[in-house]
Amino acid sequence: MSQPSSTFLAWLFRMPLIRRWSLMFCVKPENVAEHSHQVAIVAHLLTVIKNSKFGGTLSPEKAATTALYHECSETWLGDIVSPVKYSNPQITKEFKLLEQAAEQQCLDSLPPELRGAFADLVVQNNIEPEYAAVVKAADIICAYVKAKDELAHHNHEFDHVVAKMEPRIAELRQQPEVAYFLDVFLASCNNTLDSLTQSQQRR
Repeated sequence: MSQPSSTFLAWLFRMPLIRRWSLMFCVKPENVAEHSHQVAIVAHLLTVIKNSKFGGTLSPEKAATTALYHECSETWLGDIVSPVKYSNPQITKEFKLLEQAAEQQCLDSLPPELRGAFADLVVQNNIEPEYAAVVKAADIICAYVKAKDELAHHNHEFDHVVAKMEPRIAELRQQPEVAYFLDVFLASCNNTLDSLTQSQQRR
């Protein structure tokens, strides 16, 4: 007996078509698939650091997987830039409701027998707070790295983004694993290929 088809994967495979920072000029365009991949890497690394150095017990693999799905609602809604999304409480409330509906649509596109395995990944309100916090930290870090990279390429469209994000980064530094990550990994993120190679050769 053949199984009914699912559109779940087809929706997620459209992530490369969804442009981030859509109302801003970018020297290096970024899409939601790239962003989700980067957030997953950072979330995994933050969790490894937390477990290895600061007594954490979270699963790095679960953190990474949670991060991979954290923008799934955007396959239905596109990327809503923060200045619009958070421009006033009513708009924020309505966007949150739209995101929740889109997450449910995404979950419902799976075969019924698979939905239980994805309910705590796709529906953001279902994510355990500890993992949600890791993914949020990784999300902010990746956005900050992107903004700094645009500034490094003399794109002053991102001046205000960096200025707004620096207090958030300073607040995240109160988490020891984030402070370690920023101290060890952040400085090289905007380096050129030549400087990265030279740095590696000096080791």
